[in-house]
Amino acid sequence: MHRSTTRYGITIPFDAVTLTEHRSWFSTLADLGYTDVWSSEADGSDAFTPLTLAAAWEPRLQLGTAIAPAFTRGPALMAQTVASMAEAAPGRFTFGLGASSPAIVQRWNAVAFDDPFRRTRDMLRFLREALSGEKVDREFDTFAVHGFRLARPVTDPPPIYLAALRPGMLRLAGAEADGVILNWLSANDVSTVLDETGRSFDAVARLFVIPTDDEALARSIGRRMIAAYLNVDVYAAFHRWLGRGPALEPMWEAWQSGDRKRALDVIPDDVVDDLIIHGSYSQCREHIGRYVAGGVTIPVLAIVPIGADLTEAVSQLGPRH
Repeated sequence: MHRSTTRYGITIPFDAVTLTEHRSWFSTLADLGYTDVWSSEADGSDAFTPLTLAAAWEPRLQLGTAIAPAFTRGPALMAQTVASMAEAAPGRFTFGLGASSPAIVQRWNAVAFDDPFRRTRDMLRFLREALSGEKVDREFDTFAVHGFRLARPVTDPPPIYLAALRPGMLRLAGAEADGVILNWLSANDVSTVLDETGRSFDAVARLFVIPTDDEALARSIGRRMIAAYLNVDVYAAFHRWLGRGPALEPMWEAWQSGDRKRALDVIPDDVVDDLIIHGSYSQCREHIGRYVAGGVTIPVLAIVPIGADLTEAVSQLGPRH
């Protein structure tokens, strides 16, 4: 096989599959050679419950969050949650932390999305201390913790990966985290982004995959996905930094004016083809391989099974093909 990575992940939970139905899926994934399952946290399941089930039901799988927001849990609760996952899956859990977005943090969780860089940095530093078993009693820039110590010490603190888009957060990941989590970038962008970290370490990337030969259908779905994400300020800024501003400016202008249809129509085909993996199974596998060649060490597929059976897609896109 052309991939050089020894880890290969997939996003859980699957859409339209209940959490209880995932028990057989976890075994199937491990049988197919998937090493990792990674959760997310937006408007579906929380980041930890699916991983807790995977920890109990399938000991062959590595587990990770990509990501848990730095704002929506208080520091002590975050430490307790991470410590509990580490205890449930010793040596198999990676905690992915990120700033998230104003919609998730402020509009949906009623928490001010203030100073996301320093809040994420402070949560990372606090967790380092708390998970080591130290008593934490100090002022951070964005919060204060007084007299907290985990009552159930973590024997083997999990690695902490940081979700990062632009140089400031990428450099923080390189300086203080154990790995970096990437999202919504092309295979050609990977080296540009990783160069900013200043080091060689694990790079997780969530890759959106639409396995269908119907190019028009894939691009139509891809345009909707791109519009939903890349009109968020943090992602717009990311793609301007990557040099995609001229290609996406018409979409941003139409979106801001309220013309959603035009916003979709003006997204160029080559942008869709760069950011959304689509085509036959072999074409999708080749495209995934380009991310690995660029420096991604843990590709994490997010399969959109439009025009394809989920069982078949998971098998055909797995690491053993």
